[in-house]
Amino acid sequence: MEIAADKQLQQQDSTAKADALNDWLPITNSRNAKWWYSAFHNVTAMVGAGVLGLPFAMSHLGWGPGVTIMVLSWIITLYTLWQMVQMHEIVPGKRFDRYYELSQHAFGEKLGLWILVPPQLSCEIGVDIIYMVTGGKSLKKIYDICNPEGYDIRTTYFIMIFGSVHFVLSHLPSFNSITFVSFLAALMSLGYSTIAWGASLHKGVQPTVTYAPRHTSTAAITFDFFSGLGDLAFAFAGHNVVLEIQATIPSTPDKPSRKPMWKGVVVAYIVVALCYFPVAFSGYWIFGNLVDDNILLSLEKPTGLIVAANVFVVVHVIGSYQVFAMPVFDMIESFLVKQMKFEPSRMLRFISRNIYVAITIFMGITFPFFGGLLSFFGGFCFAPTSYCLPSIMWLRLCKPKRFSFSWFASYICIIAGLLLTILGPIGGMVSLIQSSRTFQFYS
Repeated sequence: MEIAADKQLQQQDSTAKADALNDWLPITNSRNAKWWYSAFHNVTAMVGAGVLGLPFAMSHLGWGPGVTIMVLSWIITLYTLWQMVQMHEIVPGKRFDRYYELSQHAFGEKLGLWILVPPQLSCEIGVDIIYMVTGGKSLKKIYDICNPEGYDIRTTYFIMIFGSVHFVLSHLPSFNSITFVSFLAALMSLGYSTIAWGASLHKGVQPTVTYAPRHTSTAAITFDFFSGLGDLAFAFAGHNVVLEIQATIPSTPDKPSRKPMWKGVVVAYIVVALCYFPVAFSGYWIFGNLVDDNILLSLEKPTGLIVAANVFVVVHVIGSYQVFAMPVFDMIESFLVKQMKFEPSRMLRFISRNIYVAITIFMGITFPFFGGLLSFFGGFCFAPTSYCLPSIMWLRLCKPKRFSFSWFASYICIIAGLLLTILGPIGGMVSLIQSSRTFQFYS
């Protein structure tokens, strides 16, 4: 009897500690989000640096393959996002608040971590590095336009200026506490996307425009095509934070979180379509294969609008950085408390988050290859976590009837994801190697 009582006390103590830790960690700290919070966060997570590179991706793919792959990617990732939203509470009475927790349920305690955590962390950290580059380059673009005869300042310094903002914002305690920042970022994404395609149409089709491949050799054309695939994969990145976003929504047996979450996702994907397709198609139509890897760099006039668009980009990627950083903070703080036995405290959070921001700034100023980074991370990280893994987990956990729509759709998503995972990084790596040949570090 005494042994049983001791075990019961130990279990209660363990449960109390777990609950206390969840109340402290940023993902599960607050669960009072509304469905529109989901819409803000999902728009902020998806419509970012990726949309600016879509015309460049189109120039690698061409009209036929480019339009087809973009539309299919939108449909496939919406379906896999639906699968993840449904699986958040697939076990009655339990919530999988983090992507890796669902992976552990699907593949086992240890294997689930090894399958999911490396690509997810690579995605989230990779995005934050790319957003450092994007924010810094947009700040430099603003400076160059406003001071055409001014002193030339290195991109490195602008990245450091952009990064310094996050030494403050990164100390907001929870996902819900960044909702206002995320709301502003979502509005900005609509703003600069509209300016990007509107200014492109205003500029008109260039007299030298051509839609032929950028290179003449078969190998170069092939690698460009692979790079375009990676760019498109990067554009659909919200899956890496979707369960973490859903964790902030309250849930009861009568009102499960999947209903408000799905409503927010649908609104977000409508906004994604309104941003992605006009920017991608108009940018490629106007500039052809001469378009820059960031469409705003190809636009110089009207000056006021281009400055405004770059300001919008800066505000947006500030919010996007935080949306992708919050799950990383959650992982770091959970590891430090559970594995390293640190006590949860403000000082622990202050030190760990500042170190993370400093690392992303350093990586951003060291490797500011916007186009190559998009393609490499898009294929290597986002394709498996956005296209493949949700459908693999769905097949393992939900076991749809063989040859049913759900069964066929899941396998199509898996095959598409595998192709992107294999081909995208190849093109991105070739692009990075080519960029590094002429690049001077910290220039």
